[in-house]
Amino acid sequence: MTDAAPEILMLSTKTVYQNRWMTVREDIVERRDGSRGVYGVVEKNDFSLIVPIDATGIVYLVEQFRYPVGKRYWELPQGSWEEQAGVDPLELAHGELREETGLAADEMMYVGQLFEAYGYSTQR
Repeated sequence: MTDAAPEILMLSTKTVYQNRWMTVREDIVERRDGSRGVYGVVEKNDFSLIVPIDATGIVYLVEQFRYPVGKRYWELPQGSWEEQAGVDPLELAHGELREETGLAADEMMYVGQLFEAYGYSTQR
Protein backbone atom coordinates (compact mmCIF):
# COMPACT_ATOMS: atom_id res chain seq x y z
CA MET A 1 0.00 0.00 0.00
CA THR A 2 1.36 3.42 -0.93
CA ASP A 3 0.44 6.67 0.70
CA ALA A 4 -0.26 9.43 -1.83
CA ALA A 5 0.68 12.17 0.64
CA PRO A 6 4.18 13.54 0.10
CA GLU A 7 6.81 12.80 2.74
CA ILE A 8 7.34 16.53 3.22
CA LEU A 9 5.24 19.32 1.71
CA MET A 10 6.83 22.73 1.05
CA LEU A 11 4.44 25.45 2.22
CA SER A 12 6.61 28.45 1.33
CA THR A 13 10.13 29.35 0.32
CA LYS A 14 12.28 32.47 0.45
CA THR A 15 15.79 33.27 -0.72
CA VAL A 16 17.90 34.39 2.26
CA TYR A 17 21.27 34.75 0.50
CA GLN A 18 22.55 34.72 -3.06
CA ASN A 19 25.86 35.21 -4.87
CA ARG A 20 27.25 34.03 -8.22
CA TRP A 21 28.10 30.57 -6.80
CA MET A 22 25.04 29.70 -4.76
CA THR A 23 21.57 30.54 -3.52
CA VAL A 24 20.52 29.73 0.03
CA ARG A 25 16.83 29.44 0.71
CA GLU A 26 14.63 28.63 3.68
CA ASP A 27 11.62 26.42 3.08
CA ILE A 28 8.74 26.19 5.53
CA VAL A 29 7.58 22.57 5.38
CA GLU A 30 4.91 20.30 6.75
CA ARG A 31 5.60 16.64 7.46
CA ARG A 32 3.09 13.78 7.06
CA ASP A 33 2.34 13.88 10.77
CA GLY A 34 1.32 17.56 10.47
CA SER A 35 4.34 18.99 12.25
CA ARG A 36 6.00 21.99 10.65
CA GLY A 37 9.64 22.91 10.32
CA VAL A 38 12.27 24.82 8.38
CA TYR A 39 14.76 23.42 5.87
CA GLY A 40 17.80 25.39 4.78
CA VAL A 41 18.68 24.47 1.19
CA VAL A 42 21.82 25.40 -0.75
CA GLU A 43 21.32 25.55 -4.52
CA LYS A 44 24.49 25.23 -6.59
CA ASN A 45 25.27 24.32 -10.18
CA ASP A 46 26.09 20.67 -10.77
CA PHE A 47 29.76 19.64 -10.66
CA SER A 48 32.02 17.05 -12.20
CA LEU A 49 34.40 14.95 -10.15
CA ILE A 50 37.28 13.32 -12.02
CA VAL A 51 39.37 10.29 -11.02
CA PRO A 52 42.43 10.81 -13.25
CA ILE A 53 44.34 7.53 -13.61
CA ASP A 54 47.36 7.26 -15.90
CA ALA A 55 48.51 4.21 -17.86
CA THR A 56 50.63 3.02 -14.92
CA GLY A 57 47.72 3.20 -12.45
CA ILE A 58 48.76 6.43 -10.70
CA VAL A 59 45.80 8.48 -9.44
CA TYR A 60 46.27 12.25 -9.55
CA LEU A 61 45.06 14.43 -6.69
CA VAL A 62 45.03 18.18 -6.15
CA GLU A 63 45.73 20.01 -2.91
CA GLN A 64 43.11 22.59 -2.02
CA PHE A 65 42.70 25.01 0.86
CA ARG A 66 39.13 24.75 2.13
CA TYR A 67 38.18 27.97 3.87
CA PRO A 68 35.17 26.65 5.88
CA VAL A 69 37.41 24.19 7.75
CA GLY A 70 40.61 26.26 7.57
CA LYS A 71 42.87 23.50 6.24
CA ARG A 72 44.45 22.13 3.08
CA TYR A 73 43.32 18.73 1.82
CA TRP A 74 44.22 16.31 -0.96
CA GLU A 75 41.21 15.60 -3.14
CA LEU A 76 40.14 14.49 -6.57
CA PRO A 77 39.86 17.26 -9.19
CA GLN A 78 36.33 18.60 -9.27
CA GLY A 79 34.35 21.72 -9.92
CA SER A 80 31.49 23.51 -11.59
CA TRP A 81 31.10 26.47 -13.88
CA GLU A 82 29.10 29.07 -12.03
CA GLU A 83 28.50 31.06 -15.22
CA GLN A 84 26.98 28.09 -17.09
CA ALA A 85 24.25 25.98 -15.55
CA GLY A 86 23.37 22.72 -17.27
CA VAL A 87 26.79 22.14 -18.85
CA ASP A 88 27.39 18.66 -20.28
CA PRO A 89 29.12 16.68 -17.47
CA LEU A 90 31.79 15.34 -19.84
CA GLU A 91 32.66 18.81 -21.14
CA LEU A 92 32.81 20.07 -17.57
CA ALA A 93 35.05 17.16 -16.52
CA HIS A 94 37.52 17.83 -19.34
CA GLY A 95 37.61 21.53 -18.43
CA GLU A 96 38.08 20.98 -14.70
CA LEU A 97 40.81 18.38 -15.27
CA ARG A 98 42.73 20.86 -17.46
CA GLU A 99 42.15 23.76 -15.07
CA GLU A 100 43.12 21.97 -11.87
CA THR A 101 45.90 19.64 -13.03
CA GLY A 102 47.05 20.77 -16.47
CA LEU A 103 46.27 17.25 -17.72
CA ALA A 104 44.21 16.28 -20.76
CA ALA A 105 42.41 12.95 -20.85
CA ASP A 106 42.76 10.61 -23.83
CA GLU A 107 39.62 8.85 -22.66
CA MET A 108 36.88 9.50 -20.10
CA MET A 109 34.18 7.23 -18.76
CA TYR A 110 30.99 8.45 -17.09
CA VAL A 111 30.40 6.34 -13.99
CA GLY A 112 27.32 7.86 -12.43
CA GLN A 113 25.70 10.58 -10.42
CA LEU A 114 26.52 11.63 -6.86
CA PHE A 115 24.73 14.02 -4.52
CA GLU A 116 27.74 14.94 -2.38
CA ALA A 117 25.77 16.92 0.20
CA TYR A 118 22.23 15.65 -0.33
CA GLY A 119 21.20 16.56 3.21
CA TYR A 120 21.24 20.27 2.45
CA SER A 121 22.26 20.91 -1.17
CA THR A 122 20.72 20.39 -4.60
CA GLN A 123 24.18 20.10 -6.22
CA ARG A 124 24.94 16.80 -7.94
